[in-house]
Order: sequence, then C-alpha cells, then structure tokens
Amino acid sequence: MDTQGDRTSTARRMWLWPVAILVSFPIGGYIADLVMDGVDSVGAGLAGGLIAGAIIGAAEWFALRQWVSWLWILATTAGMAAGLTAGAALVDYGIDRGDIVLMGAVTGVGVGVLQALVLARQRIPGAFWWAVANPPAWALGWFVSSYVIARNIDERFPVFGASGALVFGLLTWLLLAALFRAAAPKVRGTAATAAP
Repeated sequence: MDTQGDRTSTARRMWLWPVAILVSFPIGGYIADLVMDGVDSVGAGLAGGLIAGAIIGAAEWFALRQWVSWLWILATTAGMAAGLTAGAALVDYGIDRGDIVLMGAVTGVGVGVLQALVLARQRIPGAFWWAVANPPAWALGWFVSSYVIARNIDERFPVFGASGALVFGLLTWLLLAALFRAAAPKVRGTAATAAP
C-alpha cells in the first residue's frame, strides 16, 4: 500500500475544506436569514439552524466525501439546529459580543459532537478531538465576525460570515488534515461502505 501517496492525496484533497467553509457559511447564513429574518425565538433558531446546517453540511460533505458518509450532512444539520436553538436561547437572543461568542460555542458543541460521531463511525482515530475543538472554533468565528459586521449585528444572523468562516475553516482544516492523515490507509474504503 502506498502510504506516501495516500498522505499526499489527503493533503491535496483537504484544500477543499476551507473553500467549502468560506463559501457555505455566508451562503447558508444568508439564505437562513432571508427565510427567518433573524434568530430571535426558539422557532427561528431551529429553522435557521436547519437551513444553514443543511447547506453547510452538504458543502462540508462534498469536501470530505472521500472519508465520510452522507451522514455528515444530517449530523451537521441536526447539530446546528440544536446548538443554535440552545445557544441563542441561553443568551436570551442577545447581540453583545459575549452573547454571540457563547452562542457560537454552544452551536459548536451541537455540531462538533454529532460530526465527531460520524468520524468515529468511520473509524477516524482521534474523532473525540473534533468534538473538543469545535466549540472554541465556532466561538472564535463569531468573535472575529463580530468586529466585521458590528454595524448590522442586530440582524441576528444564524451563523458568522466570511471573516469568521475563514478563521474557522483554516483552524479546523489543520485538525482534519491531521485526523485524516493518520487514518488515510484504512479510511479510503470505509466511507464507500457506510450506511446507504
């Protein structure tokens, strides 16, 4: 088995991850915001999370489809819906910087835990670290975006914009690259045999 070739292929393929993040987060957030007009209630949080989560999850899955099954899309959608709903309610739909950072961290818990379960199902070593890394990465994404969109933060977007997505995408790309590189020899056939 050519492990050097697998590592090179993994590193090359992982460049799609930050691109998928940079494209899907603003688009998913924008579409969810058009439909919900701000996350200001439980229903808006749930619907906004479902819409943005489905778009983000599909884009992320496209970047990772060689390593993970389509369950990634469902995990991202459900995780974002639950996390955004809980996080927004926890801060009482506040828009102070601390509120949106905490909301981001809670959203990251929902998304990170469910995505980590998909990684574990694919037998990716260290999937636990994905669940641990997501809350601070989501919080940091919101922290960065809060400076960029300060004038219209009161629109209560469901997810951070391009500036936060860039930071989030690069940080999580480093972790995913390490996880998939460690798993490269065994994962290639696992995603193909995952649940139909």
